[in-house]
Amino acid sequence: MTDAMPSTDPQAGPTPDYDELTRDIAEVPAVEVITTVAVHLLSAAAVNLGLDKPDSQHKDLDEARKLITALAGLVTASATEISSFHAAPLRDGLKSLQLAFREASLVPDEPGKGPGEQFTGPVFG
Repeated sequence: MTDAMPSTDPQAGPTPDYDELTRDIAEVPAVEVITTVAVHLLSAAAVNLGLDKPDSQHKDLDEARKLITALAGLVTASATEISSFHAAPLRDGLKSLQLAFREASLVPDEPGKGPGEQFTGPVFG
């Protein structure tokens, strides 16, 4: 049993103080929250595109489309709030996912109709 998990066994010893184990959300800067969410969206979309490992058999383009669109909305809406230092790499990752989606699609979307392109404009390789 790990120290981080509460115990229902009275013989197991004291339970940890969760206040000491968690970071108060009020202390987390907005830029950190935004970039963390963006990285999660990037990662989940990559997995659904089958980019997580060379021999990946998992592809779910419907889920990837939703995640890429959400990422595009987040990156576009927050770009001025998080500065170019943080936004530029997120935009690069987003564009890579959009191009990978187009490549993975049996019938590619028209330019401007791909995932997230309503926020980013048409993406060309």
